[in-house]
Amino acid sequence: MSVVERLEARFADLYGAGETRLFFAPGRVNLIGEHTDYNGGYVFPAALPFGTWVMVRPRNDGRFRLASTRFEEKVECGAEGITFRKEDNWANFPKGVIREFQHRGVHLKGADLLFHGNLPLGAGLSSSASIELATATALAALEELDWDRVELVKLSQQAENEFIGVQCGIMDQFASGMGKQDHAILLKCDTLEYRHVPLELGDYCLAIIHTNKSRGLADSKYNERRRECESGFRALQQVLPEIQTLGDVSVTRWEEAQRAVSSPIERKRLRHVITENRRVLDSEQALQKGNLLRFGELMKASHLSLRNDYEVTGAELDALFEAACKVEGCIGTRMTGAGFGGCTVNLVYKDALESFKTRVKAEYEAKTGLPPLFYPGGIGAGAREIVKTETAE
Repeated sequence: MSVVERLEARFADLYGAGETRLFFAPGRVNLIGEHTDYNGGYVFPAALPFGTWVMVRPRNDGRFRLASTRFEEKVECGAEGITFRKEDNWANFPKGVIREFQHRGVHLKGADLLFHGNLPLGAGLSSSASIELATATALAALEELDWDRVELVKLSQQAENEFIGVQCGIMDQFASGMGKQDHAILLKCDTLEYRHVPLELGDYCLAIIHTNKSRGLADSKYNERRRECESGFRALQQVLPEIQTLGDVSVTRWEEAQRAVSSPIERKRLRHVITENRRVLDSEQALQKGNLLRFGELMKASHLSLRNDYEVTGAELDALFEAACKVEGCIGTRMTGAGFGGCTVNLVYKDALESFKTRVKAEYEAKTGLPPLFYPGGIGAGAREIVKTETAE
């Protein structure tokens, strides 16, 4: 029995037999450009081939029934009067999306939804954005809304900001919604200007390694870092009044004006954001030229900046980084995601991949006592309705 057939059987057990539709939204890996998104800078993410599926059937009574193959909680709510409830756990993400449709004047008719995901939870690969985009794409289709996909991206980000309470930038939702097979996205986060960049890695491949230490974004220091950046930016604006975001500040301008930021901590945070923004642009140019060694160097520099200036790596991510750097055939490695646990993304010579895994696993386990988890770094397409012959693992 295929996974889709098992989902259909589970859906029928929960909600009864009948016609259903199936939607998918991927997780994402950010190749470079961390903590620049909410500062109006550039990011360089790509959609993953794994993520969240949602099987749906419309209703006509304004009620939503939410269930998952991964979690025990089953939640029912109306389209109106939706509130955040901690005990609803994962279901708060689709609930937030439902509420955002209501806030935009869309009178939802209701639906039964069954979610299935194969993203590692708490890994920094955007399982929350994947759930949000899968929900938004499905409900927009059921309601026959002729909305631009970017509007669904914005709606999903707003759900996470206002309903979940995580002040994330738009990168995760944008990558999940706008991903393209075998391409990364160069995105300017304040203007949403973007272009798809082919990922032609030749004899190299991407490998994702999970620290096996989960991270909770809402419970991390993510919002604290955002506040530090906002405070430092206000100080910087006193001498650079023309800037609208940190993404507007070149490295040269920063070096000239950094003394305006009196707090040493805030100065470190801003230095990371501004130099990371430059690394994103340099990375895109390196990949366009096929200069993978240069891209790998920029990946490593990004991790060091996230460790030293932004202070979001931690012992486990640093142990993975240090182990990967020692392996011949690995030309680039860095943490990906918000940090405080989660994953690294690595650029590895294909013929060296198995030895890379063996050596990194041995050193990482010796340092941390944790077994690392390895995931393929293939690049997939963005949120969409799928035919049921496609495989969901």
